[in-house]
Amino acid sequence: MNLSRLSRLQAYQRKEFKEDPWWTKERSRLDSLWEHELSAFPGWVVGTDEVGRGPMAGPLVAAAATAQGPVFIPGLNDSKKLSAEERELLVELIRASQIRVEVEVVSVDVISEGNLHHLSLGAMHAALKRLGVKPKLVLVDGKYPLPDKKLKQRALIGGDRNSALIAAASIVAKVTRDRIMRELAREYPGYGWEQNVGYCTGDHREALRRLGPTPHHRRNYKPVRAQMPEQLDLRF
Repeated sequence: MNLSRLSRLQAYQRKEFKEDPWWTKERSRLDSLWEHELSAFPGWVVGTDEVGRGPMAGPLVAAAATAQGPVFIPGLNDSKKLSAEERELLVELIRASQIRVEVEVVSVDVISEGNLHHLSLGAMHAALKRLGVKPKLVLVDGKYPLPDKKLKQRALIGGDRNSALIAAASIVAKVTRDRIMRELAREYPGYGWEQNVGYCTGDHREALRRLGPTPHHRRNYKPVRAQMPEQLDLRF
């Protein structure tokens, strides 16, 4: 039987999976995903990532994940390579494992007044500090390190594809933000946030023109600014 990845992960969660060539290949893939972390084990290694720089509505969410050794979590990968169902299940597997994760949410009001690059790095740093550990190494997704020269850091372009802890952080950050946007979609129907999660899609832009901006639209984004009455203040 050719099982889907989701069904295999569900079987693993129920402890009903059976070893076969897929699992052998998956174990090998996951071994390579921990290569950056292995140089600093044993000891706390942290992976950081953020989600939500691009949307024109909703918060930015950063996450930091830490462990003291490799943890086997099948399916662990860049959050963009996973389905929504797989991400939700993987958050449960991550939370139940020896990986610890913390998140930091940056509000629309802060985004509307700040610099996204600096806010992203600051949010990842804040999530790291929430972990309450002294890391031997911090792996940061992207080109730039966190704003803390005391930390031993390694910035990894495409880190969510090449680091297990960055992948774990990316999944938790993505699921956290998607859940927030689904809640906001119930409060502000018509913008399609349950599907587009605030990104600048055609249906979202059309709804913005038709319904106007909400308090959760980023006021410094051009499509939002163009729809705002001159004196309108959307801050809470």
